[in-house]
Amino acid sequence: MSLLQELGGQLRAASDELPTGLVTAAMERLRTATEILNWVREQSHQQMGVPQLGNATEHVERAAAALRAAQDAIAAYLAAAGLSGQPGAAPGQEWRAALKPEDAAPPADPDSEPEAEALGPWWQQRVAQLTGEPAPDKQGGKDGTDTAELLRRVAAGVRAGDRARLGRELHAVNASTGLGLSAVTSPVLHRLAGDLLGHEPRPEDVPRLRSAAEGRVKSLLPGTSPAILETLIDRICRVPVQQQQQKNRPPGHPADNAVTASVLTGVLLARLGRDAQTLNPDAPEPVRREDGAETGERRR
Repeated sequence: MSLLQELGGQLRAASDELPTGLVTAAMERLRTATEILNWVREQSHQQMGVPQLGNATEHVERAAAALRAAQDAIAAYLAAAGLSGQPGAAPGQEWRAALKPEDAAPPADPDSEPEAEALGPWWQQRVAQLTGEPAPDKQGGKDGTDTAELLRRVAAGVRAGDRARLGRELHAVNASTGLGLSAVTSPVLHRLAGDLLGHEPRPEDVPRLRSAAEGRVKSLLPGTSPAILETLIDRICRVPVQQQQQKNRPPGHPADNAVTASVLTGVLLARLGRDAQTLNPDAPEPVRREDGAETGERRR
């Protein structure tokens, strides 16, 4: 191995070890927390810690941008040195970090644990409103499903076009698990949209992505607002925040954002001809389509 190849290998290893995925996952969780607190603040007319979360989100967004810039600079250097064809970690792996299960916290002492506040079955009520599927008599939220597994179940229901199944899966979990869909879906959606489009999603891709998804989303979620899907697509395509704010869309309910994002994930998977198990973070890397390739659903 030449000195140049050894240098390239070291640079590639350094790029692969940058915690871009973890920082992106943390950024999406902070964004989700901010959205939830913003909704609570509007209902209660109190600050509820939103400014502090906003500052934290801004810091982590800058960190994620700096990590991506570092990886791009390394990739450009390797290309200039003629080493771009050497093997390395596949790009765009942030979605895997988002779907990795978090380390479980140690079990709490049941004698010292405070009694949980009873908030009522608001999650099930909101799911019923979005899907049109009534909540079952038995209260959900006790099946032990984590958010990543819930996303795969929802995607499977969407792929089958089964709204009743979709409703059952969403009704079966508690609000905490359901709201977590907002955080885990964001990097997944960005990656799937890139695979569908054949390139990184750009603001000019908004109409194309909308036409590929809105009909199917509306049929599965007849109670969702069109503004929710529009906001999600703007974020996927990295439309500047200033342009999004100029559209003066009302803030969506946190449950609406989470459910719509999970259904949109299933729709994009169907358009790519992939099943829900490709969302397993340990699954093999799917083959990415080239720009201009057919992006419709698998023909029957």
